Amino acid sequence: MLRKLSETRAEEELQLYLFVLLGQGELASQLPKGVQLLNKSFCEESVLTKKGRRTLARTSLSGFFRGGGFSRKMAYTIRTLAGMLRWGRVQTDKLLWRVISDSAPRLDMEFDLAVAYIEGGSAYYTADHVKAKTKAAFVHIDYPSAGYTRDMDQGCWAGFQKIFTVSGETAQAFIQFYPEYADRVEVFPNFVDQQLIRARSREPGGFSDGYKGLRLLTVGRLTHQKGLEVSVEAMRLLKDWGVAARWYVLGEGDRRRALEAKIAALGLQNDFVLLGAVENPYPYYAQAQVYVHATRFEGRSIAIQEAMTLGLPVVASDRSGNREQLEPGVDGLLCPLEPHAIAKTLRGLLADGERRRALGAAAARRQTGDGQERRILQLLEDRKDGEGIADHYSSL
Repeated sequence: MLRKLSETRAEEELQLYLFVLLGQGELASQLPKGVQLLNKSFCEESVLTKKGRRTLARTSLSGFFRGGGFSRKMAYTIRTLAGMLRWGRVQTDKLLWRVISDSAPRLDMEFDLAVAYIEGGSAYYTADHVKAKTKAAFVHIDYPSAGYTRDMDQGCWAGFQKIFTVSGETAQAFIQFYPEYADRVEVFPNFVDQQLIRARSREPGGFSDGYKGLRLLTVGRLTHQKGLEVSVEAMRLLKDWGVAARWYVLGEGDRRRALEAKIAALGLQNDFVLLGAVENPYPYYAQAQVYVHATRFEGRSIAIQEAMTLGLPVVASDRSGNREQLEPGVDGLLCPLEPHAIAKTLRGLLADGERRRALGAAAARRQTGDGQERRILQLLEDRKDGEGIADHYSSL
């Protein structure tokens, strides 16, 4: 998101800009008034739909031919692919981030502050191609576990004066990977509007299958990181133990076909339900009994924060990012990322309505940090001269 600040003597006036690297996304119509989208052309099709995936593929592949440097881009991609194959997992998004970044349109503006709101392509583009007096970036994941390498990054982090991570464990992982930038790293939790979440949970929507039993809910992309195949196996154990529950997942991703095959192989078509992506997930939270977040790694899960806001007891894997969000036995439970451990934890919780209510009530009392935006503005205030703060503010 781009923001630009114009200053008058009487007051500070923020003008906000947004540049979307892929030039695609279904939320453009929901931009707040006053935010100017800088993309000259924009596709409002979600990257999770078939049409959206085709558009994304065209954008990615055409990047090899836009802006020159075909040989350099191809060499980088081949080198990165070879590294992924040695690592044992090919991640198409990370494979092409550099190509997309280097071929994206350039902005003919200079800003006082440019903020890359996510790692990968956004960070590469902001570091290499955005003109700004100060640059900051956000890291939302356990960086080395996500598969990034120094060769992929090509020194991009040197271009940022501040690197915000969403949790302490995320900060530690990033610093272990890039110890030379330790003095630039600062923990900055996710923005979560609890009042809006509670209001939207009361809107029409939610489950429509008429199921009368206990509902488990997971919200997240269908990717390797989310480890949903482990949850499918845990559901099979719950069924074998005679637990009357149904598990639902909101989200889309590249693991859908593999998950559908596993669900069918274990005979769980009616018990582990992939609902896809929805515009408003909050009624589903409100109608579920337990939220499950059994992932391989995290930065700081917004889905966990949303579930806790709505008073859901949370069962999460004892992995980086999840540990900081729960106080085990008080507002949630942690367990190993292993089918039997997950199933055993869920069986006990589903059988104990009083404990579910106590954990959920404690979770609902958790508060998210308000006023965090001042920490972004502080980067501008640090640039004050004798006449006031900078003339222009941007965040990407």
